Amino acid sequence: MKTYLLPPTGKFYKANLHAHTDMSDGTNSPEEVKEIFRSMGYSIVAYTDHDVFVDRSHLCEDDFLALNGVEEEINGRNFGSGWLTMETCHLNFIALEQDNLLCPCYHRSKYFYANAPKYRHLVQYDASLPDFERSYTGECISAMLREGRERGFYTVYNHPTGSLENYPLYSRYENMHAMEIYNGVWADDSQAYDDLLRLGRMIHCVGGDDSHSREGSGFAWTVIKAEALTYRAVTDALLRGNFYASRGPEIYELYAEDGVLHVRCSDAQAILFASASRSPGRKYVRADAGHTIREAEFRIPSECGYVRVVVIGPDGKTASTNAYSVNDLLP
Repeated sequence: MKTYLLPPTGKFYKANLHAHTDMSDGTNSPEEVKEIFRSMGYSIVAYTDHDVFVDRSHLCEDDFLALNGVEEEINGRNFGSGWLTMETCHLNFIALEQDNLLCPCYHRSKYFYANAPKYRHLVQYDASLPDFERSYTGECISAMLREGRERGFYTVYNHPTGSLENYPLYSRYENMHAMEIYNGVWADDSQAYDDLLRLGRMIHCVGGDDSHSREGSGFAWTVIKAEALTYRAVTDALLRGNFYASRGPEIYELYAEDGVLHVRCSDAQAILFASASRSPGRKYVRADAGHTIREAEFRIPSECGYVRVVVIGPDGKTASTNAYSVNDLLP
């Protein structure tokens, strides 16, 4: 019996789950951001302006879905002077329902910068709650992620490398649905993803541009397989993990059958099966010199905790699946 890890039905939609506009610190309007990504074959953009959480449903069309989101930051130590040398944590909150328009972890006067103060009056919030005071501690950041989940948001921990964060910091963060494994501006954070998985955080991994301009767009994305290009169908797919993150390669099929994991993809120089253990819980399948491969399989050891797949394209760019618990894959 096959256990499909990417659904056999539905359609793949290319999504940028991290985008900024001129309503915070981007250079393009929300409408221009829409057209930039549509011109590059995207069907979905999550608008995640810093601390400006507003309704983007007017941007939706039959072939384009705007997800309502917000990015919130918590600043820590500064190793020099200015923002470039500041330790910081950035979190994305993506509303699971289109009409969920109350900003999580809101403060009435703090945490707005760049152009955001001009749009503060547009942000809705629960006036019965006290102002949320942010502090750069594992307890506070975990509390923010917990509040986001409880209030109906898909919660993402963003770009630890770009935030100057390391293992002693991010190992304390709990309650995230996903972390950003690819960020178009900053880095590949595969190591941080494996670190969190080995701590028992069975979370998803997403890709996003963190786009602030036309020139900073189209470098990392998430490919979501959903039954339709509707708000709830797409956010349901996010919650179920029906997607992969990419900087280039495509993944067409992923399933487990009789203890063997199978993947089918676009041309690749290699396919990596990674887990919480060394060999035999880790396997590279490499193409012969001058050739490519488009599929591979891996017999799943019972003791390797989790398994995930990385497709390495001919140009060295990668695509990463979510991690899957071995207990859910073995017969």
